[in-house]
Amino acid sequence: MSQTPEFNADSADTAPEAMPSGPLAREALALAAFDHVVSHASGFRARPGQRDMAALIAHTLSGVSLGDGSVSGDAGLPDRGIAVVQAGTGVGKSAAYASTVIPLALAQQKRVVISTATVALQEQLIAKDLPALAAALPEPFTFSLAKGRGRYVCRLKLDQLSGGDAASADLFESDDAPAAADETASGVAAHTVATAAASARAAERWTERAKQYTQWTQQLDSGAWDGDRDRLDEPPESDVWSPVAAERHSCTARHCPSYHSCSYYQARARLAQSQVIVVNHDLLLATLGLHALPAPEDCYLVFDEAHHLGAVAQGQFTASMDLMRTQWLDRLPRAVDEVAGALQHTPNADVATLAREMKSAQNELARMAMARLGDNPDWQALTGRAPARPAARAGWAGAQAKVGTPATGGWGDGAASVTDRFESGALPPEWLETVARLQANASALLKVFDALATQLKATARDNPGDAARCAKLYSRLGVLAPRLQSAQETATLWLQEPATHNPDQPRQPPLAKWLQAGLHHGLVTLTAHACPLEPGSLLRNQLWNKVRAAVVTSASLVTCGGFEHFLHESGLAFDDAVVAREVQSPFDHARQGRLVVVQTQADPKDVEAYTREMLDALMTDLAEVQRGALVLFTSRVQMRRAQALLERGLHSDLRDQVLVQGDASRIQLLRKHAERVAAGSPSILFGLQSFGEGLDLPGELCEWVFITKLPFASPSDPVGQARADWLKSQGRDPFSELVVPATGARLLQWTGRAIRAETDEAVVVCYDARLLRQSYGRRMLKGLPPYRLQRRQNGVLSDVSA
Repeated sequence: MSQTPEFNADSADTAPEAMPSGPLAREALALAAFDHVVSHASGFRARPGQRDMAALIAHTLSGVSLGDGSVSGDAGLPDRGIAVVQAGTGVGKSAAYASTVIPLALAQQKRVVISTATVALQEQLIAKDLPALAAALPEPFTFSLAKGRGRYVCRLKLDQLSGGDAASADLFESDDAPAAADETASGVAAHTVATAAASARAAERWTERAKQYTQWTQQLDSGAWDGDRDRLDEPPESDVWSPVAAERHSCTARHCPSYHSCSYYQARARLAQSQVIVVNHDLLLATLGLHALPAPEDCYLVFDEAHHLGAVAQGQFTASMDLMRTQWLDRLPRAVDEVAGALQHTPNADVATLAREMKSAQNELARMAMARLGDNPDWQALTGRAPARPAARAGWAGAQAKVGTPATGGWGDGAASVTDRFESGALPPEWLETVARLQANASALLKVFDALATQLKATARDNPGDAARCAKLYSRLGVLAPRLQSAQETATLWLQEPATHNPDQPRQPPLAKWLQAGLHHGLVTLTAHACPLEPGSLLRNQLWNKVRAAVVTSASLVTCGGFEHFLHESGLAFDDAVVAREVQSPFDHARQGRLVVVQTQADPKDVEAYTREMLDALMTDLAEVQRGALVLFTSRVQMRRAQALLERGLHSDLRDQVLVQGDASRIQLLRKHAERVAAGSPSILFGLQSFGEGLDLPGELCEWVFITKLPFASPSDPVGQARADWLKSQGRDPFSELVVPATGARLLQWTGRAIRAETDEAVVVCYDARLLRQSYGRRMLKGLPPYRLQRRQNGVLSDVSA
């Protein structure tokens, strides 16, 4: 329903005579630019690995042909080049790729898109690396950070809601309550009370929100704020921000009366003039084909933190729908009638009947899903109808399946929920007719929406004075369209049958399909999900087939000693354009660091005994910390048990030294940690997976890293389970092909928190003896930096050959 500005390659004003004449000239130009930056830029210095990386990039991209791909059959495919570089910590990879790729692009009047996974790296590029590079290069360049539409405020919504009218709020939020968990008389009564309380809370909440919206309106009017969520003094809660956030489905773009003052489109205009664009992986993949960024075939692409690409692609192509909330379907016919009446348009379908039938199908599907969950022991335990089951032993890695583990997270960070997966992606046959009805009704309603949206835009275009009214009417549809699309997409995927095997064709993997149910304030939440199993094929079809020139880099592309796992997961395996190389870190890990593997008596598969023994050893080790330390846990339950030990007994004196993830914001915790260390006091960070990657704690801030257990992913992940079953059906070993390499990559990230500079000295302590004892542990060791490796048994240290 929205339009975004297309990019004009001619806006990069570089003289034609500056363009290099051939591959050798382009390679020489790129390397000369790198050498110039190293010798002239403040803070840059020569590093052997960095120049190796720059040389590989310059050579790989020098023969690339960018453009629209219009080549003759005799000419063959356009030249392509993709440099895949594992750059160890300290190499300075951002300087290596930026100082070579940007001059190469400028000389050819092309643009550069740098995609990252984390906000921290984006901020580093925008605030530090790119300004330094722009100052050092002979030819300056402009750069911008691209953000998703939802990071900007919608002025139309803000004006409408700043008055605090709850009726207006209904345009943008459907806050209906889900079903009760207990269908007994007392359960229904409790649900009624909970629903009434929720309504009262909603009214109070909107009154408070109106004050905030009025303040934002005043800040916009005065120029004190530009509408960017990230530039507010205090980051707003998501439930406060989302009703006024810009979004595609409620945006009429240039037909909106606020278009010329729109924060989002002002940012787009600035972006269109930038020669270098920094973006995140999610946004880049989400906008492929939408002209929101330069076309992949006509720009130089850099993927930093590229080890995230597979997971991001999987998330981008996952569909889900809420099965419990249906009141929005009651409001849908009224919204359509209002819009159609204002346009004097008669929809070519009976909208009220379609909405009623869709609601009926959704309720029926929810009923069947709840009946299925009723036989699930985990759901019975979660709802108090049966005692909690002991944690099941995980066949892959001895990790434990727990009730309440989020379906896709695997690190104990989410609310209590239960996942119920459909084996081989096959729904029960009796469900198919209901899902088909839901899909058909959602599809028919979307056609009605599309017709009304087209007419609204035409009316706004032909009658500018009517644009404001059209924009408000458009928003009536826009708030409902995403739910319709989610339902239609999920139902469509659910209806895809597992492919019939053709002996002459490779077998295609089925989709992963699952239910996720949980409890929130005593009310049931229930969602349906589906996604393809192989992120590599998604990336190959949606991205790499269009890309001509790319740099793909990270400090953790090599797992278990090779690139194979990453190349497969990212869709680059068997691509002739790929050149993969590992560039070693300049750090002397054997001198600067030790990796100590503790030999526990208990096997990690015996969760209770292992956790008890591991925590005792951890508490003893924490008493030795003099400055900064980081403890990484594989589950929130495990971390809470460690916290409990600090609250009582022999270890209570350590409590004041520990900062726990979740007790304050990440920024606040790291600031407090730095202050303590600077004051000469011990400071210990307790964290989960997100603290195992991206934290930059140089010097005394992190002299110890304690790893409580090998970071295997949760065995309750439905996509992982589906992929494992698929590989088993092909006679392959999912543990060896998927689990070990993925765990090795996480372990590399976790150990990488220890040494961040050439003067650092640190010790990594891993309490999971499988790292030395099991063959798969030894495989993981091959992917780690060459620390001095030691075993600790009964308190005695001994060196171990890698």
